[in-house]
Amino acid sequence: MANRLADESSPYLLQHKDNPVDWWAWSEEAFAAAKVQDKPVFLSVGYSTCHWCHVMEHQSFEDDAVAALMNAAFINIKVDREERPDIDTVYMTVCQMMTGRGGWPLTVIMTPDKQPFFAGTYFPRESVRGRIGMLDLVPRVMELWRERRNDLTGDAARITRALADVASADTSGKAPTAALLDQAFAALRSSFDAVNGGFGHAPKFPSPSGLRFLLRYWKRTGEAAALQMAGQTLTAMRQGGIYDQVGWGFHRYATDATWTVPHFEKMLYDQAMLAMAFTDAYQATGEDLFARTVHEILGYVLRDMTDPEGGFYSAEDADSEGEEGKFYVWTRSELRAVLGDALSRLVERVYNVQEGGNFRDEATHQFTGANILYGTGADADAARLEEARRKLFAHRKSRIHPLKDDKVLADWNGLMIAAMARAARVLHAPSYAEAAARAASFVETHLKQDGDRLYHRWRQGAAAVSGLLDDYAYMAWGHMELFETTGNARHLALAQQYCEVCRRHFRSDNGAFFLTPDDGEELLVRTRPVHDAPIPSANAVMMMTMLRLGHMTSDAALTQEAWDIARACARLMSTAPTGVMAMLCALDYGLGPTSEVIVAGRPGAPDTQAMLGALRSRYLPNTLTLLCPEEAEGGAGVPLPRMASYKMVDGNATAYVCENFTCRLPATDVATMLKQIDAAQAGANQNS
Repeated sequence: MANRLADESSPYLLQHKDNPVDWWAWSEEAFAAAKVQDKPVFLSVGYSTCHWCHVMEHQSFEDDAVAALMNAAFINIKVDREERPDIDTVYMTVCQMMTGRGGWPLTVIMTPDKQPFFAGTYFPRESVRGRIGMLDLVPRVMELWRERRNDLTGDAARITRALADVASADTSGKAPTAALLDQAFAALRSSFDAVNGGFGHAPKFPSPSGLRFLLRYWKRTGEAAALQMAGQTLTAMRQGGIYDQVGWGFHRYATDATWTVPHFEKMLYDQAMLAMAFTDAYQATGEDLFARTVHEILGYVLRDMTDPEGGFYSAEDADSEGEEGKFYVWTRSELRAVLGDALSRLVERVYNVQEGGNFRDEATHQFTGANILYGTGADADAARLEEARRKLFAHRKSRIHPLKDDKVLADWNGLMIAAMARAARVLHAPSYAEAAARAASFVETHLKQDGDRLYHRWRQGAAAVSGLLDDYAYMAWGHMELFETTGNARHLALAQQYCEVCRRHFRSDNGAFFLTPDDGEELLVRTRPVHDAPIPSANAVMMMTMLRLGHMTSDAALTQEAWDIARACARLMSTAPTGVMAMLCALDYGLGPTSEVIVAGRPGAPDTQAMLGALRSRYLPNTLTLLCPEEAEGGAGVPLPRMASYKMVDGNATAYVCENFTCRLPATDVATMLKQIDAAQAGANQNS
């Protein structure tokens, strides 16, 4: 019989509905049952596309003997970390404090009042190679709960106090200066892998915020090494096995240092953040590979990860038919059967196909006979290679696909909206702006509560989970990018609205924002997300958005509060810069110099589009580009009242290049506008 999870909406929880474990969803009823039955709580946190979550389920949670022990010993609770990042954040911090590491599946055992006394990650059925198995762990915990409960509850109280100390720790320092940017670049340079690109050793994770920081640093200082590091890393990832060479899009991370063997799950947030990094790199270098990669990433999302009403789905699994990567890999004989001899030889040469396979299974360390396609750098006829790719893609569609996690999350949609809107203006691709606007409308229609509050998750017609800081911060970012791309004042108004919700319900005394609202569920602590994870910290996104909004609207209070975030995190930016790269990007903007270019013109006219196109083809990260529609009179229809004074000259599209709220003479042709921008940039570099 199905357990309680059969009534849930989360794809991850539904994956466990037929386990013999008597699972509960996170609820007060579950903890009340623990008190009544005098049992500790076993908390298991994961997500639907997590490979090792699947492994632990198959080995332990589907096993009758393990389930019998767990049901006798615990109240067992399953949490989808993507639905409840607030719960995950608290108990992942506990795991990292207790063990020095973390990851998923996350396993925590706690008292009925939610205080943890044991934490870890993956546990097999039986103990092996120094890792305790569930058949030994559960009886040991039962024995301690019966005979040494005071020790456990004492440990739990101490851990909870330590958690509170971590959550309230003061990370403020001196007012941030440009010296922190230099320190951050030095830290990235010292960990850079000059052979393979990326940072550190295996496993290798994409670091889009770090790459975006490098491009900003290059623009600020002219440091060629920063541009080289970013370009080399992006190229290596695009050519590596971490990129799906057949169906496009990035896998989660590489298990090796060379970007060859990935964990095969695909996450929406990775596509969004990497699309933005490649977009920036294309602006900075003009390299066609980077633009092509943006088109492919977004093409994958629109093809495979978009709800018919426009919202973006969350993820695709690593596993199919019980094997990780099976959907994505190829035997040599299969390639020849699909492509024929000539195209097969081309693919073998370009993508490093081996007769015995190049895919070594991470768990067994044995070659499987299958091949991951990754670039060798060999020259190839682009048209024939694309012909081969299309044939492989068509054949792959007949395979059993990995599970798609089709829930729509407000925060991750905000990231993809921002990425689509930015790519639309840089690549002159209005279809991306249209897709971004549809997704924004989806969120407003399906994830909006009464008033100005958001839900976090929607799936199959049902919205749930009160919005967290990430939801408001990332949606504000998405609307800011849409406003800059389209000039539609509604997007500016929504960005302002979401910032106001954060200021009203999430702000802490030290200037940073809490993850949870002041009227949300009470957990052990209220955390303040300042470190980047796979996605940029919400506080960094809030700082950048508030700085940009303050610049646009001349709102000094917004600018001041943005700097309060920077001061609250100054010590972290100094001592651990690689963990707060998004904050350092915001600091780069805040330190300036910043500028804006206002184009007054008819939105669809060729001369207006020529000016906007010339501006958007340049990498100007600290410059706002705003469209002032010519039709507006006396401020009516103008997104910002101060823009009403910017007019077309002699009926021509006209650009106003402004620094520190002082504008140069109006320019009515692209060449003059670009000369003014170059002069402004030269002056800025001299003064920075």
